[in-house]
Amino acid sequence: MESVQAIKQRFEIIGNDSKLNRAIEKAIQVAPTDISVLVTGESGVGKESIPKIIHSLSHRKHGKYIAVNCGAIPEGTIDSELFGHEKGSFTGATGARDGYFEVADGGTNFLDEVGELPLTTQVRLLRVLENGEFIKVGSSQVQKTNVRIVAATNVNMFDAIEKGKFREDLYYRLSTVDINLPPLRERKEDIHLLFRKFAADFAQKYKMPAIKLEDTAVDLLLKYRWSGNIRQLRNIAEQISVLETNRTISLQTLYSYLPQEGSNLPAVIKDKKAENDFSSEREILYKVLFDMKSDLNDLKKLTLELMQNGSSKVQETNKNLIQKLYGQKEEAEIAFEQPKTESIPLQNQFEQEEFEDDDDDQNYLFAETVEEEETLRLDAKEIELIKKALDRNKGKRKAAADELGISERTLYRKIKQFDL
Repeated sequence: MESVQAIKQRFEIIGNDSKLNRAIEKAIQVAPTDISVLVTGESGVGKESIPKIIHSLSHRKHGKYIAVNCGAIPEGTIDSELFGHEKGSFTGATGARDGYFEVADGGTNFLDEVGELPLTTQVRLLRVLENGEFIKVGSSQVQKTNVRIVAATNVNMFDAIEKGKFREDLYYRLSTVDINLPPLRERKEDIHLLFRKFAADFAQKYKMPAIKLEDTAVDLLLKYRWSGNIRQLRNIAEQISVLETNRTISLQTLYSYLPQEGSNLPAVIKDKKAENDFSSEREILYKVLFDMKSDLNDLKKLTLELMQNGSSKVQETNKNLIQKLYGQKEEAEIAFEQPKTESIPLQNQFEQEEFEDDDDDQNYLFAETVEEEETLRLDAKEIELIKKALDRNKGKRKAAADELGISERTLYRKIKQFDL
């Protein structure tokens, strides 16, 4: 049996992390058997290396090894790709075709992104795992295959099972042995080692000196989250190798190549712009709310004063406030021109409708003081003001309600009440 170090050299696997070594050990131990294996881990951690190790160390090493990306094959053709089809079985099937399970008979099939398989295909795959039988699309003849299946996924299989996207029985058949590869952020001691290896490879490929990182850049490299794992690290190394003329890479240069999204990137220069913007918006909101509260208090105070004496002096003193509450100078002038028994209850009635859900005894007390004979005259004045507001705003209820100082719901109720 080959050692872990020998396997690393053979398959060009870089790193000394204990979790990585344990995953390779499990692959070496399970290779001589025909047990199905499920390789798990995030995207870009190098899951494709494990099936190759298993196949090369098994008694099937002289058979075919076929890697299938299940997520890249359309749902309508995945069954044909895996199990084959007969001539005329569907539109475009001009001839019979052997599927991967038939072609790889005696060898190994690596099903990458197995979590993306449709449920109907999962049923067919389960039958292959249980007794080695499958049926081509458009055929009724059962065929046998002796193929080993190694699957891989970056999907949380338990979540997929709970959501009904993956069969639980198939999961347990695939994961007889589960080999998990750790994400790059959990292999801190391997990150710089991998970067140097990629830098050397690209220097040879593009015939230029290899790039080197300053100490501060190395610290940033180790602190970065690397959500794309080894694949992302390799891409960053290639970009810098090609684009930078200075072969010694500083902290700021490396920082400029790292995607600055989410919490992946540790901040080099603290930026509080977003925080300041939020605080500013919050202060504006508070100010608007306080202003609204102040207007309501002023309106209540004015109403009480008018209830007590209704003098012209009170009206004149609070003219600016009334004008502000009405929203238009012209409306305020209309209010002042009306007799005391008409203009005051009219405004109060609008206010009562606007705050009819509140437990404000003052509003209800004032409403009860309106005489029945005055209500008749108020109805006429209400109709006149509502019609005028609607005409001025070309029938737009929201704008008319704002001009009258009432809610759109109250205005709608008035329109319906007066059959306007």
